[in-house]
Formats: sequence, C-alpha cells, structure tokens
Amino acid sequence: MGSYALGKAQRIINLVDHSIGEILTHGAVEYTNKVLRKQGVKVKKTTKVDNSMHYNRFKGSLIIAPPSAFRSPWIRKFKDYSSAMASGWIGNRNMGMTTDRGFVLSDHADWKGLNTAVKETGANNIYVTHGYTEQYAKWLVDQGYDAQVVATEYHGV
Repeated sequence: MGSYALGKAQRIINLVDHSIGEILTHGAVEYTNKVLRKQGVKVKKTTKVDNSMHYNRFKGSLIIAPPSAFRSPWIRKFKDYSSAMASGWIGNRNMGMTTDRGFVLSDHADWKGLNTAVKETGANNIYVTHGYTEQYAKWLVDQGYDAQVVATEYHGV
C-alpha cells in the first residue's frame, strides 16, 4: 500500500487489523516509525523489508511504502502483488489512480474540525496559509478572531 512515510503510514499501521498478516515496511516508513517510537509515539509492530527476505514471506503481508517506491526497482522484489494507495487525492477523479485499489484517507481537517482546532488552541492570532485563505481569514475575522493571510509560494487549493 502506498502512503506518505510520515503520518499516513502510521495511521494505517495503527488502525489496520494486524491479524491479516505481517505488516512490512519500506525503509523510509520504518525509519520514520523508529524515530516516532523513540519519541514515545505508539506505532504498532512492523518489520522493514530487506534484501535477505525470501519472496514467499511477502505473501499475505501488508507492505506499506511511499508512493515513489511504486516507480522504483524496489517494487520488483514482490513479484505477484496487488497494489493500493491511501490518499485524500484518491477521491479526485482527475488524479488518474495507477494502483489496483484506492482508499480515501486525508490528513486535512474538515470545516468542523478546522474550526474546533482554531477554537481549542486559544490562539489570539490566526495566520491562514493554505486553501481558501482570503475567504477563511474573513470568516474568522467575522467570528471575532484576529486573522490574516500569510502569502506563500504554494498556489491552489
């Protein structure tokens, strides 16, 4: 399964039913898991795929790797496999999914979640940097917040 090495991979690892089989990871995911565990973040058991593993070990396993691994020689070691991607972008029909399956899993907040986060931080100043910045900053000001847009080089929603 393709997912970003930080955040999304750990959500999948912690939420998937581990009785399905062994959870194997690409080095980028496993390195991230190791750092997070060292910091006290709970990440369920995973095993890094390495060159000493026989391909029979991969059968029935869930292998989690960053999307770039699907375009690299690393993927060839799995021989016959079914691919999947977990991303918020999967829900966008224009993205042209290149895997067998897709699972919509977004790291972005919805409207209610975003506004709850703003309220619960107790922040006095809100700096809007992504998405519909002008509209959201205006809405926040209308709600009594001191909000402003911070220009970034990123363009788009």
